[in-house]
Amino acid sequence: MYSVYEQITEQIKTVIKNAINQAVSNGELPEADIPDIMLEKPREEAFGDLSTNLAMQMAKPVKMAPRHIAQSILKHINTEGTFINKVDVAGPGFINFYLNNEWLYKTLRLIDERQEGYGEINIGNGEKVMVEFVSANPTGPLHMGNARGGALGDCIASVLEKAGFDVTREYYVNDAGNQMEKFGISLEARYLQQLKGEDSIPFPEDGYHGEDIIDHVKDYIKEYGSNLLDKSPEERRKALIEYALPRNLKRIHDGLTRYRINYDVWFRESTLYESEIEETINLLKERGYIIEKDGALWLNGEKAGLEKDEVLIRQNGFPTYMAADIAYHRNKFIKRGFDRVINLWGADHHGHVARMKAAMEAIGISKDRLHIVLFQLVHLYKNGEIARMSKRTGRTISLDDLLDEVGIDAARFFFNMKTSGSHLDFDMDLAVEQSNNNPVFYVQYAHARICSILRKLAEENIKRIPSEKVNLTLLTQPEELALIKKLAEYPEEIRMAAQTLEPSRLTHYVMDVASGFHSFYNACRVKGEDEDLLQARLFLIHCTKIVIKNVLDLIRIDAPEKM
Repeated sequence: MYSVYEQITEQIKTVIKNAINQAVSNGELPEADIPDIMLEKPREEAFGDLSTNLAMQMAKPVKMAPRHIAQSILKHINTEGTFINKVDVAGPGFINFYLNNEWLYKTLRLIDERQEGYGEINIGNGEKVMVEFVSANPTGPLHMGNARGGALGDCIASVLEKAGFDVTREYYVNDAGNQMEKFGISLEARYLQQLKGEDSIPFPEDGYHGEDIIDHVKDYIKEYGSNLLDKSPEERRKALIEYALPRNLKRIHDGLTRYRINYDVWFRESTLYESEIEETINLLKERGYIIEKDGALWLNGEKAGLEKDEVLIRQNGFPTYMAADIAYHRNKFIKRGFDRVINLWGADHHGHVARMKAAMEAIGISKDRLHIVLFQLVHLYKNGEIARMSKRTGRTISLDDLLDEVGIDAARFFFNMKTSGSHLDFDMDLAVEQSNNNPVFYVQYAHARICSILRKLAEENIKRIPSEKVNLTLLTQPEELALIKKLAEYPEEIRMAAQTLEPSRLTHYVMDVASGFHSFYNACRVKGEDEDLLQARLFLIHCTKIVIKNVLDLIRIDAPEKM
């Protein structure tokens, strides 16, 4: 059993089905297929713990008023042997279920029993899923879009693992194609400018203008001098790329490792050019999706359901980015056998989504197996103003600059606080503020405070008794029950985050847990109470500590024991 909530929903569904069958047997309801029973938490506590609109769903097929259906179901409900305390009908026909506290106490025992395993569920059944994220061009440092995509992608992967999927994290190294040509031309221009003067050669307008390009050629000149001046442009660019690319990749790898992202696979685009692109084009030809015109090969837009044809092989014989991308996804699905692929792309790639999904159908893969998570821009704020430049380097703020400024915990937490489709305003001052206004501090402080309580009690030789001896029925205060209810929601939050690919649910959830703990702490004394109540409350904060740490571990944020 992964959660008591799961057990309760099954109990309620069984109770409802039995009641409907009894009502049908008594002739109070006509026979009809019972729709899927959907249970939701009512917005107001006065309407119970769980509610269903089943009667409204049944109204049309059975040709009866929803409230009459609900009353008939209510009349035959038998709650014996369940966690259900009371059932009533409200409004046009909502059936509301009120639970007894026993399920809450059972939840605490489950948390204690499962420890770091609490929250794990199995909706994935070992399905093979690849999450590909960041995959920045290796032509410069990681920027804020990469920072947000990294935190989102890594947390989506962690949530899916927690939900029972077999997850692979992958980085696609763009080490071929147009960007490498442009990289080589940019390096060559800066190399010649360093040796012959800035006016010796114009820098290409569409080149990479970052200061890091200049740094690379300066370092190259320090090591090798002017040995490339007498080489052909092709040889010169090749040598400079071979020098600069590994440095950039190492910097990206080290930066992401520091950011607590560890990939299972670093897949090089260049390997696709050995045979995979050609194989993919041949497959598309066999399936009738390739047309030839203007000396180039095109994906047939009309057949693929697109507005226009898409170039795959140019007139000069070189593949386009889209051809490489189709071959890459064919490799993922067909060669490596992933059941699902999730890509995280910046919102500026939204136009490519339909093209790639259509291309999947063209190679015989259902488009529903490819999921694209688009994430919006990040605006950094410092002293109330948009921050674009790093004080340390005077250049555009990179991931490393941000981590130096606010720390890894704050960066990962803040980037996961909003849904991927929302613009994110990142307040760098708030991220380092040691106050309850700072959400990551607020959550970490709750964990540290629990550790402090347990430590101080241990110093007074007050320790938790064996779990089975704790009388949890003594936990009856509103703040105690509210906190336990919040702890009980964790497995369901994992389920929802995995189904929606929205890890922001978890940052908000753990903030709610911290808030519930602080409310409990302010209202209920642990020490100085009756011994049995003390032990019950000790057990509650012990379980709260487990849940907070489990969530923070999931999003790879420290759970400090002292602050």
